[in-house]
Amino acid sequence: MGQNMQNDITDGVTWLTKQGIADPARVSIYGASYGGYATLAGITFTPNLYACAIDYVGVSNLFSFMKTIPPYWKPYLEMMYTMVVNPNDPKDSVMMRQYSPVFHVDKIKCPLFIAQGAKDPRVNKDESDQVVAALKNNNVTVQYMVKENEGHGFRNEENRFEFYEAMETFLKTHLVDKKANAPVIRAMPIKN
Repeated sequence: MGQNMQNDITDGVTWLTKQGIADPARVSIYGASYGGYATLAGITFTPNLYACAIDYVGVSNLFSFMKTIPPYWKPYLEMMYTMVVNPNDPKDSVMMRQYSPVFHVDKIKCPLFIAQGAKDPRVNKDESDQVVAALKNNNVTVQYMVKENEGHGFRNEENRFEFYEAMETFLKTHLVDKKANAPVIRAMPIKN
């Protein structure tokens, strides 16, 4: 996590901007769960790449994430130690600190929108709370939506509508064409 998989995302954004498909001044990153982690990693490890970001139930701290594994994941814990990280291995602990976005929030420059279910059994609400608390002192715009009746992703239709409306407003606010001073949300044509 945070290494080659994150490099692939960065390489993709770089390629899109070099091809003229994406405007480098108006690239946003959005993801849920692991994608939320990738969002936070993107704005901490490559802070100049994104104009804004949306993290939806994303992991921010590999230490706290691994400590709050839900009971139904316990049979897979050894596999997770092999595939993700093993907090009991000193070498992995160094890597966990290095690639946990929460320890690097001081590098975040762009506005961030975080959405979290309070009853999330997979990615505990504390993952989002840690980032929000750390950003309060950094003068970075952070919008935080917590739904008390939701878990890992919003299932309630009203909550989904509210989330996507808030996301649209957030993007319209932060992906502004600086020259025209107008929001830019449009589909980009695919070049052959």
